[in-house]
Amino acid sequence: MAPHRNQNLLADLVVGIDHVGVCVADMDESAALWSSLLGLAVAHRECVDVQRTEAAFLDPPDGGATIELVSPMAGNTGLNKFLQTRGDGLHHLAFAVSDIGEALGRLAAANVRLLDAVPRPGARGHKVAFLHPAATHGTLVELVERSSQHGEEK
Repeated sequence: MAPHRNQNLLADLVVGIDHVGVCVADMDESAALWSSLLGLAVAHRECVDVQRTEAAFLDPPDGGATIELVSPMAGNTGLNKFLQTRGDGLHHLAFAVSDIGEALGRLAAANVRLLDAVPRPGARGHKVAFLHPAATHGTLVELVERSSQHGEEK
């Protein structure tokens, strides 16, 4: 069930758009393409073993929203299915929140369908959680509570 439009469930918790996630089959090729296209170097690249993904981030110099390239590692059936069905492309939209636990609690109390009832470890040491795409009419939404270990606000 989607929240009533006047509830403003996350209005005081959303810090801004953290990143736009693009699912890619070939990380090296895609990183070169996006770097060339945007004139940005890959600022950070890591394997997130708990999520079975490899992630690479292209960060704009002004500190704005990042492009995250995400590629499945062995055993990631969700991203593999995405690539088989759709090919490389837009995967998710991520919002930075000041308190992910509070955000998930509010959403659950409002019967918003969640993929993650509790936060899990994400790239860059952040805490992340996903809303079910059915809750947002087909868009996969990620919530991100930024880690202070990377010099970002928590």
